[in-house]
Amino acid sequence: MQHSVRPPPPPLRANNSWVNALFTAKAVETGGVIRRSVRSVEREIGRDAFEAEIRRRGFHAMEIAGQYIILCNTGQMRVVC
Repeated sequence: MQHSVRPPPPPLRANNSWVNALFTAKAVETGGVIRRSVRSVEREIGRDAFEAEIRRRGFHAMEIAGQYIILCNTGQMRVVC
């Protein structure tokens, strides 16, 4: 039985203008919520870079129905229901 070797992931794409536009939204400044489509994120910077940026900022994100919901707050998060 042969095991297939997974190719390495593609290099992270950096689209600094897109990232800057996303994280300069007023909601970011006020600890609010922003939303972006998964397709848009994958096209512009890629999932890995997006998740790394969320973690770097100490924010939280959820994925649901083809959308990322980004909670622009570093406080503790608890899913209620």
